[in-house]
Amino acid sequence: MGNRDRSWPAPPEPLPGRIVDNHTHLDFVDDILEPGVPVPTIAEHLEAAASVGVDRIVQIGCDLPAARTTVKWCGQYPILGGIAIHPNEAVLHAGVREVGPDGLEPRPQAHHRIALRDAIAEIADLARGCDAIRVIGETGLDRFRTGELGLTSQIESFREHIALAKELGLPIQIHDRDAHADVVEVLRKDGAPDRTVFHCFSGDRSFAEYCVQQGWYLSFAGPVTYKANDALREALRVTPAAQLLVETDAPFLTPHPLRGRPNAPYLAAVTARAMAEIRGQDLAAFCDVISANSEELYGPWPGL
Repeated sequence: MGNRDRSWPAPPEPLPGRIVDNHTHLDFVDDILEPGVPVPTIAEHLEAAASVGVDRIVQIGCDLPAARTTVKWCGQYPILGGIAIHPNEAVLHAGVREVGPDGLEPRPQAHHRIALRDAIAEIADLARGCDAIRVIGETGLDRFRTGELGLTSQIESFREHIALAKELGLPIQIHDRDAHADVVEVLRKDGAPDRTVFHCFSGDRSFAEYCVQQGWYLSFAGPVTYKANDALREALRVTPAAQLLVETDAPFLTPHPLRGRPNAPYLAAVTARAMAEIRGQDLAAFCDVISANSEELYGPWPGL
């Protein structure tokens, strides 16, 4: 394992059209790189992505420091942003220190001393003060890392973010990890925002069909290219083109055959090409649909 290539992949073949990386975390990149691997600047990330057809991104800040950084970058670069308290962050802000199903111990940091309600209030203030923040997210539920004690805090946070998205008239991006039924229950009780996105969709055909019936968007990332994920590919096939999005979730979830190497917005081109092939869809037409869906959700990008 120690000899695996952890360097940046070469740029893929450019797409025949323009697409959007619907969900990326550029603030995390330097945390996952091996020593000696160069850390691109934000401008370099955007240039590399645009050179292969990924000419717009949505930068997601899902803890307080990342949310503040996202707002700052939205004032410096032609990007759009999304901000929220991630469900696993919500647990730490709530003071819950239980070991979750993944067996990992919580590791609170200084910003987790801020109470959950106050953390969400800061997210609301940041969103109100920045026109380029066009989505509330990622928020939702995560049973992979959180036990029953933490789930209560996650639900509280999720509901507050749903209310904020409705108040501001913004779409919401949902983090749903091993929690399909719980997420749907909250959305049923509170009412989903008019524009609801399941980020890094992880369900099967049946769940995809349910989400589609509700009018929700499904955003697919690198896992749709992984060999074991036949059920996810079937979900992709049954999702109407008008409800499809593409994302990287960079620097995580790098698509096959580059898995294990760092991810970045330019590699959304790899996932988009694979998605079009899985669906048996013309790639140029697929790019046009992804671009249109993204503009429908988030509005125009600055400077474009």
